[in-house]
Amino acid sequence: MKVRPSIAIVENNQILLMRYRYGKTDVYNLPGGNVDKGETLTETVVRELMEELGIEVEVGEMILSGDVIMPEGKEDVLHCVFEGKILAGKPVLNSEQTSALELVWMSLVDLHELEMYPNVGAELQRFYLKGRGIDYMGKIGQKWF
Repeated sequence: MKVRPSIAIVENNQILLMRYRYGKTDVYNLPGGNVDKGETLTETVVRELMEELGIEVEVGEMILSGDVIMPEGKEDVLHCVFEGKILAGKPVLNSEQTSALELVWMSLVDLHELEMYPNVGAELQRFYLKGRGIDYMGKIGQKWF
């Protein structure tokens, strides 16, 4: 199982997401990426956001984690989502570092309606809009791979 840390950056009740297009489906991810050897989860998030978005971030507490069990032939993934904030810079996609098509500030109210990977929109809404922690959520019910 591989580990993918990501960060939830919320400003004015909107969360920063990266939009990808797979076939005919728009899929939204939290910014983050794959851990390099010898790197901590928070170091990965800091590096990935500098490389992909050109911003310096502060990584806060982990707000949720959960497993995506992939179809045969693909490696399962433990997703770890941290709170965070932008310290410096304005997010701009670096197309040399990511295949994302655009950055989107999405209203927290609409988050549960999106096709996300991992599929944690409702959990993020609960955390930010109702102030309820999540911790480890086990297997994530993932519709899209």
